[in-house]
Amino acid sequence: MAEQSGTGKVARTFFDTNVLVYSDDGAYPAKQNQALSLIQTHRLNRTGVVSIQVLQEYFVIATGKLRLDPHFVKSKVEVWARFQVVVPDVADILAAIDLHRLSGISYWDALILRCAKQAGTSVLLSEDVHHGQVIDGIRIVNPFI
Repeated sequence: MAEQSGTGKVARTFFDTNVLVYSDDGAYPAKQNQALSLIQTHRLNRTGVVSIQVLQEYFVIATGKLRLDPHFVKSKVEVWARFQVVVPDVADILAAIDLHRLSGISYWDALILRCAKQAGTSVLLSEDVHHGQVIDGIRIVNPFI
């Protein structure tokens, strides 16, 4: 189920890489169905956000771990790029380093959170960061539990 904003609309939501990967991973059908549902909802509502990092990680995992054809994966990256795409700059990298130092989360997760904040989202869909935690104003939701 997509997160709702206070107005009843679907909240702008940042997708971590694992949600995109599960959409192609038939080994976990329940997670695949949930990922596909979330992606469809946010595409229809124009509320999905990803970052360059997420697109890159998706390509590496989908062609590596999932062994999908690179041409197919490229076409999926083109689909994900229809979401708003955040491109971090040096200030974002420095802020992510500070967030990593202060919170103890990995640098890569800190950069995801920074990009989510920069995009004005209130929710990060991720299996990698603690469900229910709020970090720097972003609520982390594990959509697979």
